[in-house]
Amino acid sequence: MFYKRLEFKNMAGQKVKITDIPVLDSRNPHYFLVHARLQALAASIYNNPDSKTSYSFHDYLKRKMKWSDFIQLYRTEQYSHNA
Repeated sequence: MFYKRLEFKNMAGQKVKITDIPVLDSRNPHYFLVHARLQALAASIYNNPDSKTSYSFHDYLKRKMKWSDFIQLYRTEQYSHNA
């Protein structure tokens, strides 16, 4: 799975990073959920300047999603014989 990072400045002008954002195909069933959660996280960070400058989207989703959906989103395929 590929991940991206989002960098922006909050209301106070402080540079903030959101890391570990999964890149999903638009046909993925979790596409809408991930983008809605990302918008909610970015809005809360932008409007509430904090001393923290880096946030993990992976950790945020772990707290906000149902565990079964989280596992399904971040599952990795196992390859046999190092293929």
